[in-house]
Amino acid sequence: MSGDDDYIYDEATGDWISAADAAAQTGGASGVEVRDAVGNLLADGDSVTLIKDLKVKGANQTLKRGTLIKSIRLTGDSQEIDCRYEGIKGLVLRAEFVKKR
Repeated sequence: MSGDDDYIYDEATGDWISAADAAAQTGGASGVEVRDAVGNLLADGDSVTLIKDLKVKGANQTLKRGTLIKSIRLTGDSQEIDCRYEGIKGLVLRAEFVKKR
């Protein structure tokens, strides 16, 4: 038995399952994989960098290439991520314009 085997309690089934199985179940439940411009898999809480200057509709602001966006949230759409940036509420970016840090 290796030291990498972590088990967590699954409240839905009442069983102890490995952390890898739990991650697979939660990933499978959403069913949506969000990948950045170069193919890296994105997850909630990741930090991303913009790969292109983007004009923000309704904010009269342009986000420059290389801007760091912290703590993203996945929306359930395979190409949209929800994020916060100073001065802009409800910012949704397309995954094709970001790269995982």
